[in-house]
Amino acid sequence: MSPKKYLNPKQIEKLQKTLKEQEKADFREKVMILLLLSNGKKQSKNSEFLGWLVNKIFKRVSEGKPRASRNYNR
Repeated sequence: MSPKKYLNPKQIEKLQKTLKEQEKADFREKVMILLLLSNGKKQSKNSEFLGWLVNKIFKRVSEGKPRASRNYNR
């Protein structure tokens, strides 16, 4: 599912504020990608817009998400 379904206007506003105020470049990249995805754009269109490889966008979006194949109970 697209993040558009999960981000409400208040969350988008908070992300926009964070994007303006954050000093760490990699954190700003993640916020920027979330905002672009919240507009309903596909990763391929966002990579074209930003001039990045699709793999970089995919990596940034998927960072921090646990993989379904991992078993943490081992």
